[in-house]
Amino acid sequence: MLLKERYRLFVDYFSTHNPDAQTELNYGNAFELLVAVILSAQCTDKRINLVTPALFERFPEVHELAAASVEEVYSYIKSVSYPNNKAKHLVGMANVLLNEFNGDIPEKIEDLIKLPGVGRKTANVISSVVFNNASMAVDTHVFRVSNRLGLTSNAKTPLAVEKQLVKHLPKETIAVAHHWLILHGRYICVARSPKCEICPITYMCKYYEKQLKTKKKID
Repeated sequence: MLLKERYRLFVDYFSTHNPDAQTELNYGNAFELLVAVILSAQCTDKRINLVTPALFERFPEVHELAAASVEEVYSYIKSVSYPNNKAKHLVGMANVLLNEFNGDIPEKIEDLIKLPGVGRKTANVISSVVFNNASMAVDTHVFRVSNRLGLTSNAKTPLAVEKQLVKHLPKETIAVAHHWLILHGRYICVARSPKCEICPITYMCKYYEKQLKTKKKID
C-alpha cells in the first residue's frame, strides 16, 4: 500500500467515525488546560481529572498559582507521578507567564517551551487545542500507533514522528489527528498486546499485515 493511500484511509475512517475527537483532560480555560497537560506527563488523564478540581478551585488564576508555595501545590498533586518536580514546574510556569507574558498563554511554540514543565509535546497540545493551529503533539501513544499503522517510517524520535505526520496529513486534520492517534493507542492499539481482533482499521495497518504474514509462515 502506498503511503498516500494509507494516510487517505486513516483520515477517511476517523473523519467519519470520530470527527470531533478531543482531549480527555477536564479543563475550563487555556490556563487550566496548560496546568492539566503539565501534570499529565507520564500519568493518566483519569488520575489528573481526579486531582485538578480542587487544584483549580484553590488556584483559579495565574497570579494565585504564581504566589503559591511549592509545598502547598504539592499537597494538591501528591498522588500524581513526580509531584515534587511538577509542583515546582507549576509555580515556575505561573511566574514566567506573569513576568514575561502578562499572564497570558502564548501561542507560539518557541514561547510556550520557555515555560517550566513545558516541552515540545505540551507546547504542541496548547498550540493545537487552544489556538487551533496545525500542531502535532507526539506522546507515547502517537509515537507507537503512527509507527504501527505505517504512517511513519524509520522515525526514531518524537520530533521525527511529528515532522512526518505534519508533512503527510491534510493541514486541517492535524490537530484532531493527534487525538485520533492518542485515543486509538489508549483503547485499542495498546503497547503490550494490541487488540487487533477488535481494531476497525486493520485493513490499513502495516503492523497487522506483518502479523498475518508471520502467521502464514508458521502455519
